[in-house]
Amino acid sequence: MKTRIITAIVAILLFFPIIFLSGLTFKIVMYIITTIGFLELLHMRNMTRFPIPTFLGVAFLWSLLVYDEFLYFSSGLELLMFFVLILLGYTVLVKNKFTFEDAGFLILASIYVGLGFYYVIETREVDNGLVYIFYVILVILSTDSGAYFFGRAFGKHKLWPKISPKKTVEGALGGILLACIVAVVFDYFFPVPGALFELIIVTILSSIFAQIGDLVESAIKRHYDVKDSGKLLPGHGGILDRFDSWLFVFPLLHFIHFIS
Repeated sequence: MKTRIITAIVAILLFFPIIFLSGLTFKIVMYIITTIGFLELLHMRNMTRFPIPTFLGVAFLWSLLVYDEFLYFSSGLELLMFFVLILLGYTVLVKNKFTFEDAGFLILASIYVGLGFYYVIETREVDNGLVYIFYVILVILSTDSGAYFFGRAFGKHKLWPKISPKKTVEGALGGILLACIVAVVFDYFFPVPGALFELIIVTILSSIFAQIGDLVESAIKRHYDVKDSGKLLPGHGGILDRFDSWLFVFPLLHFIHFIS
């Protein structure tokens, strides 16, 4: 626990000032974080032993980060198809040592991590970007804290025991409740664009998606029989262990046009 607390404090002291930086510096840091998270995902499946697909995966990952509105242009789909064809062709060259399933995993991992962090970068660049980012961070942190403390105090009904045995329904609801309280307090001091009722509805959705993101990461780790996604952060695991909820919440807020 001591190591976990120290790591959390150091991470906050190092990362939070970066959020205040705009432009190239922030993007470089996000590129590094995104790449590490992607490699963690590949490592779980023991795919980093394939250097060429790994290199191609990182290249495609970066294209998702730099190519604005990637999904809305035919050239973006052409790039995706080109990437798919190269990977499938590689399965033939190595006589299925790198398989169709490996190629599918690499593509999905690139999109999951790449587009997730793409929307973090996009959020920083919109009007009121700082407010939105700190709003999301506080919602996620309060969801985690509320779920933990409410779960310990009142938890009786397991939420999803085969995926995350310690999570409870009561904890999940407590996380949503605390997230709403924190969001309202935050909005009082740093107004988030939109009506208060809208903010509460969006916070409920964000809290739910934050917990889904956490469960998805737990499901992946359980499937590949690993405890943590990585060892970068002592007591906390890897990048994906800390940013799993971000990959769900930031895209959600853009999809529903809460952030635009």
